[in-house]
Amino acid sequence: MDIGPEYKKKSIRSYVVRAGRMTEGQKAAFDKYWSDYGLSLHDGRIDLNATFGRGGPRVLEIGFGMGGSLLEMVQAEPEKNFIGIEVHPPGVGRLINGAGTLGLANLKVYLADAIDVLEDCIPDDSIDRLQVYFPDPWHKKKHNKRRLIQSPFVQRIRSKLKPGGVFHLATDWEPYAESMLEVMEAAEGFKNMAGPGLYSPRPDYRPVTKFEQRGERLGHGVWDLLYQKID
Repeated sequence: MDIGPEYKKKSIRSYVVRAGRMTEGQKAAFDKYWSDYGLSLHDGRIDLNATFGRGGPRVLEIGFGMGGSLLEMVQAEPEKNFIGIEVHPPGVGRLINGAGTLGLANLKVYLADAIDVLEDCIPDDSIDRLQVYFPDPWHKKKHNKRRLIQSPFVQRIRSKLKPGGVFHLATDWEPYAESMLEVMEAAEGFKNMAGPGLYSPRPDYRPVTKFEQRGERLGHGVWDLLYQKID
């Protein structure tokens, strides 16, 4: 298959497609497992029960990187149906290779821009938990407009969550944590599960990544934010 992210034309993106080299194993994973796990923007709006062949709680992760923590969650919560969205082919290849090797059936993946997927493919009021872990903080002030966690995006997330569904954010960049908190505290239709203006403890279901473990040893913090859709 032609391996590359799907997206619609737009002038500003919330990510950069980096030229990471794929291993032979990651390339082979697309040939072997994409038909089992892959979803396409061209499929349009999906029927989630039909897609997974069953009902059950649904978790959507935007930007899963190399897929290690998502793979852990898919294994640990077999009763849940997981959808991962990522634009970097090496991470997608690694994730579907791991899932295929383990024979996991509760995962589907988009190699596409998350905003396009949300707009075109995910039904409203359908997701129980939506998670964005360690998004690109776009450190320079002139690039802050590219940050994913901004009010219009948050309201798009809200439309996809079921009533009572959870939006879970995590970052290791304190200025971005503060920005996320400010955006979410002002967001219509959400309640901070830790209390107004507070960060949450890391839930047990979010694995601690190797990157995070290394950061903790160096004294770096990680901030989790959990917000529940209240209407």
